[in-house]
Amino acid sequence: MNKIIRWGILGCGKIARKFAADLRLVKDATLQVVASRDEANAAAFAKEFNAAKSYGSYSAMLESQDVDVIYIATPHGLHYEHVMLCLEYGKAVLCEKAFALNATQAKAMIDKARKKNVFLMEALWSKFIPSYKKLISLKEEGALGNIKSVLINFGFIPQPPVAKRIYDPALGGGTLLDIGIYNVFYALSVLGKPDSIEASITPASTGVDEQCAILFKYNNGALAQLFSSYASHLATEADFSGDKGRVRLTHRFYTPDAALEFYPDRADSKQIIPLDKTIGFGYHYEATHGGECLRQGLTESVVMTHADTTLLMQTLDEIRSKSLGFGI
Repeated sequence: MNKIIRWGILGCGKIARKFAADLRLVKDATLQVVASRDEANAAAFAKEFNAAKSYGSYSAMLESQDVDVIYIATPHGLHYEHVMLCLEYGKAVLCEKAFALNATQAKAMIDKARKKNVFLMEALWSKFIPSYKKLISLKEEGALGNIKSVLINFGFIPQPPVAKRIYDPALGGGTLLDIGIYNVFYALSVLGKPDSIEASITPASTGVDEQCAILFKYNNGALAQLFSSYASHLATEADFSGDKGRVRLTHRFYTPDAALEFYPDRADSKQIIPLDKTIGFGYHYEATHGGECLRQGLTESVVMTHADTTLLMQTLDEIRSKSLGFGI
């Protein structure tokens, strides 16, 4: 029998609820503790998801000896503070994307985890879902040939009540770190690090990007066009095209809900690639992997490596540096 991994959740918002629900689907895992700065909120969360204990402060939870790993579910503007706090207490961490506000913060977090010899992984859930894994499999098998074009759109109009993190610069507001990160992640996964980047934004009243248009250029002639928006509802689909075929991930491309269409020759030669049926929201894949890493005594995932996180954060930084009026 595998060791039961005892999870803690720091922050009891929307994403935490999905993770907690999916944790019930993970074999040999239990939700042990939860914490919120609102003690009543933490208690209600713990009751709903059958956590053994709840706390009204993060430090109090981290002093607990009966938790193996903390899932950080706070807004990404707070990730640096909360990851560093967890690591100071020697707790393993699975940190929701975006991992940090910039590459400087990310490096400090990774350096501290290595110094403490503690597991740390970015919770970029898409990397563990069946459709993403199949996309990468088709690429590696050569089914697409030489990939020359990546087109990804992700956009929606935030509905009231609009969460403060959406437009607040201090919380890492704007489309890029919230939803555009998926576009960048998928492009990097398929084409690798771009040789040059062009980017432009439409600023919101708070100065963060309400829309962000990105162009990755590669010396082999490949291009990636990535667009994120809070100003309009977009198809939120992704296309990956090569000289032998094309893959299209349909609406909500970054989730297990998307269908995977394969066009091996012509635009009208569609094949639907069967995927394993996903139950729950899809967060159990990353939680399962995190548990496996802990059982093996790893301090770094072999799937979502520190190098992967570093490249992603450095690329996001460069995009912002190329966007007038959009500081890092």
